[in-house]
Amino acid sequence: MGSAAALWLKIGREVMASQPFSVLLGAELASLSPGEAELQVAVTPQLLQQNGFVHGGVLSYLADNALTYAGGAALETPVVTSEFKINYVRPAIGERLVARAHAVHVGKSQAVCRCDVLVVKDGEERLCAVAQGTISRLASTADTETPA
Repeated sequence: MGSAAALWLKIGREVMASQPFSVLLGAELASLSPGEAELQVAVTPQLLQQNGFVHGGVLSYLADNALTYAGGAALETPVVTSEFKINYVRPAIGERLVARAHAVHVGKSQAVCRCDVLVVKDGEERLCAVAQGTISRLASTADTETPA
């Protein structure tokens, strides 16, 4: 891994470690570079819904965070998701979830990104969700504070 790639991944993992919900789910940032990100989550019984599939909220979290990492790295600034949608295409049944996101358009203040969420079962990846989102530069705290 080159020094720039290693630095991106180091910074991204530090950000992930500061996200309590990501830590709770056991999310791992597998790769990060400008406009590209891959996140993974091991499937555990706590992440399943009543039919034995991974809960849709877990898939949604994974897509949202992967989109935000890809967009944030492309914009090279702190960001938030301003909108996203997800299509669930099949139940996620397997050992591991993988979300691969990439920027499809990067402007000055926002990036539009796409993400495939796959489930790994017996070493084989299967698509289980597709998401797209708009990632926006984070406004300064002065712009986001509510007046007293």
